[in-house]
Amino acid sequence: MSPEAAANPWLSWSYVQDNAPEILGYLGQHAGLTLQAIVIAVVVAVPLAALAHTWPRLAGPIVGTTGVLYTIPSLALFAVVYPFLRDRRATVLLGLVLYALLLLVRNTLVGLATVDPAVRDAARGLGYGRWRLLFLVELPNALPSVMTGLRLAAVSTVALVTVGVVIGYGGLGQLMFRGFSSGYRAQIMTATLLCLALALVIDLLLYLLGRALTPWARSAGSR
Repeated sequence: MSPEAAANPWLSWSYVQDNAPEILGYLGQHAGLTLQAIVIAVVVAVPLAALAHTWPRLAGPIVGTTGVLYTIPSLALFAVVYPFLRDRRATVLLGLVLYALLLLVRNTLVGLATVDPAVRDAARGLGYGRWRLLFLVELPNALPSVMTGLRLAAVSTVALVTVGVVIGYGGLGQLMFRGFSSGYRAQIMTATLLCLALALVIDLLLYLLGRALTPWARSAGSR
C-alpha cells in the first residue's frame, strides 16, 4: 500500500468518531426529508390514482403529468425552484415529492385495476355504492401494489436527497460533496454507506408494514 493510500483510506473509524455529531446531524436531516417526502407523496398520489381509476378519462393526464415531472433533471429542478421558494428544505422536499408521485400513482392504479372482478361483483351485490366499493374493497385489495410502489419510491428518494447539495441542503450529500472537493475518501465512503444503510432500513420497515397490513396476501402466498 502506498503512503498516499494509507494516509487517505476509504474507511476510517477515527473519522467517524471524531465527526459523529456532524455525521448524525446530516443522517437525521436525510432521514427526515425522505420520510416527510414519502408521507406527503402518498397523501397526494393515492387520491390522484383513485380519481384516475374512478374516471378513466383522467388517467392519461394524471399519469402523463407525473411522468413529465419525473423526467425533469433533479439538479435543474432544485436550481429553478429555489429562487421562488427561497427555502432550501422546502425546495428539496417539493422536488422529492414530485419525483415520488409517478411510482406511487402507477402502482396504485395497477393495484386497483387488478382487483378480482368477482370481489367487486360480490360487493355490489351487497349494496356497495361506487365510493364505498373504492374505499372498503378496491383500495384494501390494492395495498400490496401500493406498498411495492411505496418501497420503490422510498429507496429512490433516499438517493435523490443527496442531489439537494446543489442548493446546500442535501443531507448526507453534503458530506459526499465535501469529500469529493477535498479528495477525502473516508468522508465519501461513510456518507455512501450510510445512504445504503438508510435505504435498506426504510425498505425493510415498509416491507414489514406491508405484511402487517395485508395478512390475506401472506395466506394466499403460502398455499
